[in-house]
Amino acid sequence: MADNEAIDSDQNVLKKHAAFFDRNNDGVIYPWETFQGFRAIGSGILLSTIAAIYINVSLSRKTRPVKRYPNLLFPINIVNITMGKHGSDSGVYDSHGRFVPSKFEEIFQKYARTNPEALTTDELDEFLKGNREPKDYGGWIVGLTEWKTLYYLAKDKNGLLEKDTIKAVYDGSLFEKMEAETAKKKHK
Repeated sequence: MADNEAIDSDQNVLKKHAAFFDRNNDGVIYPWETFQGFRAIGSGILLSTIAAIYINVSLSRKTRPVKRYPNLLFPINIVNITMGKHGSDSGVYDSHGRFVPSKFEEIFQKYARTNPEALTTDELDEFLKGNREPKDYGGWIVGLTEWKTLYYLAKDKNGLLEKDTIKAVYDGSLFEKMEAETAKKKHK
């Protein structure tokens, strides 16, 4: 496989990333499930509420099979999650939701100057600016929101967003790890 080709799988990694929030495993994510998922990874009530509204309102219409009439429950259909890809993104997910290793490595080759295995908040800002497509204001906002939320939730004690953490968010495993850590803290 060439370095810039995606890794193929039965369940693409974008679907796995989204499936964490499908708390009842029915293939549809409702705002209350997004809220529950954010709470499960340790987010506060306010961030979880804002995330649930923002994510579901943004993705519902794009991922629904019949888009003629809006569904006021704002469901996200996981099977169509690739239709929710936005502009001005990193390209780490291809158009089929597969992980593209060369695009992932490119993030660190271009922007990780302080530590080759992590991004600082300033490097993250440079990365976001570097991904901007002209006049794609919606994509800019979505990208900024996604990455700043990830930074807020997953930075290490030194304020670095580690490469392994970023890879884990792309493949969906970070959420499961954060949920386990949050549950462990609650039982102490």
